[in-house]
Amino acid sequence: MFPIVRLLKDLWRASRMPAIDLTETHVSHHICWPWDLDIWLELNNGRAMTLYDLGRTMLAQRVGLIGALRQNRWGMTAAGTTVRFRQRIRGFERFEMRSRAVAWDDKFIYLEQSMWKKDGTCASHVMLRTALTDANGIVAPERVLEAMDLAGKNTPEMPDWIDAWRAADAQRPWPPMQDGLA
Repeated sequence: MFPIVRLLKDLWRASRMPAIDLTETHVSHHICWPWDLDIWLELNNGRAMTLYDLGRTMLAQRVGLIGALRQNRWGMTAAGTTVRFRQRIRGFERFEMRSRAVAWDDKFIYLEQSMWKKDGTCASHVMLRTALTDANGIVAPERVLEAMDLAGKNTPEMPDWIDAWRAADAQRPWPPMQDGLA
C-alpha cells in the first residue's frame, strides 16, 4: 500500500522549506518502520523505491515543479531506473535521503537519489530517467522549464556514467520478446 500519510506529511514539510534551485540537493530524513520491512527484517527493496518516490515529490515541491504540474495538468512518471543496494537499513533505523536533478535531454530529466546511514555510509543509490506527461505523451523538459519560469536554463553536462547507461539502455530490445529472451 502506498504510504499516503507519509506523502501528505512530507509535502506539507517541503512546502514550508525554502525553495531550492532545480539542480540543488534536497535532503530529507526518514525512519524504516515495521511495515517497510521484508522477511529478513530490513528495508524491502520495493518499499525503498516507494520511499524514493517520496523524496522526489519533496524535491519537486521545493524546486517549484508541483505548481507547474497542477497548473498544466501534467503527470510525473519514472521512465527508467538503475539502483544499487549496498547496506541494509533495519527496522526503526533512521536514515537521510538526498535527491537532486542531475541533467536533462530533449525528453527526460535524470535524477539521482541516495539513502545514507547515520554512520555516513551510503545504503543505496538510484538514478532515474523521469518524464512529465500530458494527454499527448511526454512533455519536453524545455517546456517544463518554461512553466517553472526557468526558460533558457541550460542543462548541466550529462555525467559520463549516466550517458553510458542511456547508451546501454538504447540497445535493449523493446518490446521484449514474449519468451523473455532477446
